[in-house]
Amino acid sequence: MSDAPIVNCPFSIRTHPLHAPDPERAALRAAGPVVRVEAPAGGPVWIVTDADLARKVLADNRFAKDPALAPPHWDARTAGLEPTAAEQMSVTTLDGAAHTRLRRVFAPLFGTARLRAAYPRMRTIADQLLTSVGPGEVDLLADFTTRYPLTILCDLLGIPTHHIDTAIAACRLMHTDYPANVGPAMSGFARLATAALDHTDGPAAELAHRMPPGATPKDLHYQVFTLLFAGQLTTDLTIGFLMARLLGDPTAPHDNDELIRETLRKHPPAPFTLWRFTTTDLDLAGTPLPARSPVLIDIQGINTQGGQGNNDLTFGAGPHYCLGAQLAHLELRALAETLRTDYPRARLTVPLDTLRHSTPGGIMGARLHALPVALR
Repeated sequence: MSDAPIVNCPFSIRTHPLHAPDPERAALRAAGPVVRVEAPAGGPVWIVTDADLARKVLADNRFAKDPALAPPHWDARTAGLEPTAAEQMSVTTLDGAAHTRLRRVFAPLFGTARLRAAYPRMRTIADQLLTSVGPGEVDLLADFTTRYPLTILCDLLGIPTHHIDTAIAACRLMHTDYPANVGPAMSGFARLATAALDHTDGPAAELAHRMPPGATPKDLHYQVFTLLFAGQLTTDLTIGFLMARLLGDPTAPHDNDELIRETLRKHPPAPFTLWRFTTTDLDLAGTPLPARSPVLIDIQGINTQGGQGNNDLTFGAGPHYCLGAQLAHLELRALAETLRTDYPRARLTVPLDTLRHSTPGGIMGARLHALPVALR
């Protein structure tokens, strides 16, 4: 066995042209299937860069999600850690049977039939919001890419639309300065979760009847908060890249589903998985890892290694595969279909290769700086 090769930190703030390759990803891949880097909160972290090995890790119960296993010197905010599983039950921090039980609580809300029934409403929302933008050139990053997924989430959860601006203000805090504004942004989403639960006969209230025995109102509120926060970020970051290609890239696939899959692979909402920690000493592809070692999967690097299929880890794999993956895909398809059907003359007003995007560092995905469009 040997130690993993060490490379420079891939968590720094970076700006790239839209189609420029990320040199950090090339360095990680060149270093091998398991690479050691310095964690933002200090100390070593091991990053998996190989697709097959990544899938094995994502299905291996020796790699746990509970932040209680994080290195004790880590600052939770710097590392982007949720509360521990003992402090707050969550589908993103529980493992094993407890995770399976809580995941089943959400299953009806994300069922195929229910989401397909909601698809016409997604199309209507996309058209209404685009119509409200008005004629002439507009930067769709200024409001639309955030408002669209929030409106759909609020519609699905029965949240009155007048609450949306509260959450948009929270999102703008995240866009302006991450991670400094994470706390105030989360407070905005917490208020939105409260609004969802105020409707005792709404979809969010359905979750209360399916919560595991012993769950508290605080537990229920946190589940709705997580659904809103994760569901918003996943789609918000992707919309800009999708619209840029659809409105300014002559090589973009004509099939909407293919375009969405390709965009998500190239620009995943999260460049890395959430943290996992080893529950015991183990060997990972020849690299010895002590117990409580932090491990990440390089989603962005694996997605762009070439080919499709097994290289697509945008929404993860294994027991923690993203519950909202189908919802995100349908939201994006509704938008693509609306633009191509109802706005066939819409175009970018700048060359595609002049667009820039930045990653705020850590495990947050990249976002375009601007998206100037004439809807016509």
